[in-house]
Amino acid sequence: MKTYLLLPLVLLCSLSVTAQYNPIQLGIQLSPTFNYMKTDNNLIESDGTKLGLKLGLIAEYYFQENYSIHTGINFHFGAGGALRYDDQFTQVDIWREPLNEVLTTQPTPAQLTGGKTYDYRLQFVEIPLGLTLRTREFGYMRYFVQPAFTLGISAGSRGSIEGASYIGSDENFDIGSEVNALNLSWGIGGGVEYSVSTQTSLIGGLGFQSGFLDLTTDNDTQLTRAGRDPGEDQSKGKLNSIVIMLGVLF
Repeated sequence: MKTYLLLPLVLLCSLSVTAQYNPIQLGIQLSPTFNYMKTDNNLIESDGTKLGLKLGLIAEYYFQENYSIHTGINFHFGAGGALRYDDQFTQVDIWREPLNEVLTTQPTPAQLTGGKTYDYRLQFVEIPLGLTLRTREFGYMRYFVQPAFTLGISAGSRGSIEGASYIGSDENFDIGSEVNALNLSWGIGGGVEYSVSTQTSLIGGLGFQSGFLDLTTDNDTQLTRAGRDPGEDQSKGKLNSIVIMLGVLF
């Protein structure tokens, strides 16, 4: 008998806890990004940043009042960066397939030397998956931290070369064959969530996202400098992003 009396009480307590917050929230984000590329070869240097934009949908599932799992889908425009190859390289034989189409006269791709900057202009469809850890409310505000992993799927890759007199720096061409189709990154962000109503919040914060897969394909490419085997200069190019997190949750 006592068991039957306890069951309704437990159910009522569960419903009252659930009623305190909406277990599913959706939203949108419009977040500017600052992107740059880096390698594990100190003779291939990052050379500037690119201004990008993340536009997409946010979905959050609350498993407790202040804790949720977040995911969504983003279109990341304007990602990428620039890599400068040191003057020490007597041969920089990369981007061979697209350059064969662009360079109809001498030099051939295999005759390109160092001292030039290779500019990557990339776009991704991104699917993040992570946690959102929130504080309790202080007035209308809550603070949050978001660790996450993000899968990026290439949706466009263009390139250009600076420092080559025979190719205009404003001439860009398809380098899809020179960029890996998938990018996986980890990231962390934090900021403020401001409630404008019982169901709607504004989000503002700052995040950092770092890739740990090699975006640059090294198949059939060759970097040569005096006194070294070309295989010693193979490198991994990775994409990093600083994100100004702006969004609305409904």
